[in-house]
Amino acid sequence: MSTAAELILPAIRWDADAGFDPYRERIERWLAMGPGGFIFFGGERDAVRALTAELRRASTHELLIASDVERGAGQQVQGLTSLPPLAALAGMGRPAVIEAARLTALECLDAGFNWALSPVCDLDIEPDNPIVQTRSFGADAYEVGHLAAAWSTACQDAGVLACAKHFPGHGRTTLDSHATLPVVGAGRELERDLLPFRIAVAAGVASVMSCHVAFPAWDSSGAAATHSSRILRDLLRRDLFFGGITVTDALIMEGARAGEGEAAGAAMAIEAGCDLLLYPHEPVEVAEGLEKLASGVRDRASAGGLAAAMEHAALRRDEAVRRAKPPRGLDADTLASHRERGRALCREAVTVLRGEPRPMRRGIAIEIVDDDAGGPYPLPPRTAFQDELHGVGVDVRPRGERVVLLFADVKSWKGRSGLSAESRARLAKLVDQGTPVILFGHPRRLADIPGNGPVFCAWSGDVAMQQAAARFLISA
Repeated sequence: MSTAAELILPAIRWDADAGFDPYRERIERWLAMGPGGFIFFGGERDAVRALTAELRRASTHELLIASDVERGAGQQVQGLTSLPPLAALAGMGRPAVIEAARLTALECLDAGFNWALSPVCDLDIEPDNPIVQTRSFGADAYEVGHLAAAWSTACQDAGVLACAKHFPGHGRTTLDSHATLPVVGAGRELERDLLPFRIAVAAGVASVMSCHVAFPAWDSSGAAATHSSRILRDLLRRDLFFGGITVTDALIMEGARAGEGEAAGAAMAIEAGCDLLLYPHEPVEVAEGLEKLASGVRDRASAGGLAAAMEHAALRRDEAVRRAKPPRGLDADTLASHRERGRALCREAVTVLRGEPRPMRRGIAIEIVDDDAGGPYPLPPRTAFQDELHGVGVDVRPRGERVVLLFADVKSWKGRSGLSAESRARLAKLVDQGTPVILFGHPRRLADIPGNGPVFCAWSGDVAMQQAAARFLISA
């Protein structure tokens, strides 16, 4: 085991057909190098529980096992509870935020995760932002900060580390750091963006994730925050008094590239103040490259600084692991009660944006405009809305009363906030003056929906929100 390897969290992705089998060989190589943990994307509950337990048994040290669970553990793990996006929870108030965080944490422990990569502290202040939108608690910096602090505290009280992201704020970007390095040209107004992080740090959030965004007002070099000691050491550690663990956003993202090889870029992140390296393309090669750089093979003048930064980062990783509780399974009754609460929160989240809801209990014809289709990762099935209607005896037939489902969620590959030209054209064709539309996206997409018919916001295209929208439609 090397110090460099301890700072790396490889990613494990579920395949709908093959499960985790395609990763078996890679997992063996990663375990041999001694990683600090893993990040999980997807999986069935039993398979996830089995693999996280296996990883822990095979590791010579305690692991940080993380997942992006902004919308509940069910966002990643089939069989656990899905919840509304943070924007919807914010509209429901602080008690809903706290309940969602607690449910998420308890189910993370059930899955074997001890690190929830949530909450988002970015502000929803730029309509053209392609990647924040419904992931944010909102535009009011004080409100976002206090809700993020409440989410973090509830999550950590249940035994799972929380993570404030994406420092020092991704809310003003009009480009997506998955695809490029955005540059935010704002000046003094950036203090507003920083406020949610100040509040979350003061409340004791255990970790902070950096963003691959440049802020010339804070670092004139043009370096991304992930590679900026002025942002991570001076601003986060010195000015905000943050003493927890820092982690990069995913290193596979284009914004993480600094014109360097992956190992050199990782070294820049560690020297700048990142403790952990999340989701590199080649974890083993990065670990080996970091060890070479730290031992001074290429540059003995800077090797000492990198080696010391790595040692400090490893100590903070160890301290973070000790803060988290061990896995704890949930019984069937508890899981059932969680799912019931999740359904209730999702149903409460559905809101009216335009017009008046009316019951639709007879024949319904469903039309879909899917602005989210075409990306590299599987989408939630688009049949959940129809299946829920069938389950309560509503007839779905081609010549019924038309309802349009507009899927316009936040997707990393889209690179835009609004609808595509094709989606706009299809909407115009399907929506007449009175056609009800259910929007699975940000409420500001209301401006893209023609006609004057009712529009209901269900926030995201997850199965749970489709089911909640169907129940809303027939009970309005």
